[in-house]
Amino acid sequence: MAILVKSVLPGITTDQYDALNSRLQALPGDTFAGCISHACVPTGSGLEIYDLWESEEAMRKFTGIVMPIARDMGLPPGAQPEVHQTHAHWTP
Repeated sequence: MAILVKSVLPGITTDQYDALNSRLQALPGDTFAGCISHACVPTGSGLEIYDLWESEEAMRKFTGIVMPIARDMGLPPGAQPEVHQTHAHWTP
């Protein structure tokens, strides 16, 4: 079953997000395998990330890739993400 993940990242700028995303896209293989949809929303205090994943396993695999890179870049850790099981999802 698909899951919706909301991550709140206080203190992260869009420039930092773009730099992290560039590093992730440069990795070999399908770094984003299992991600159905992704949105990054700037807020007054940082960023909110909304991801729709095929499964919690796919999300955990991605987390294992992104977190070491984010730490290496000196990005502060965000709060524990909110994970919700979806009842339905579709793209018009």
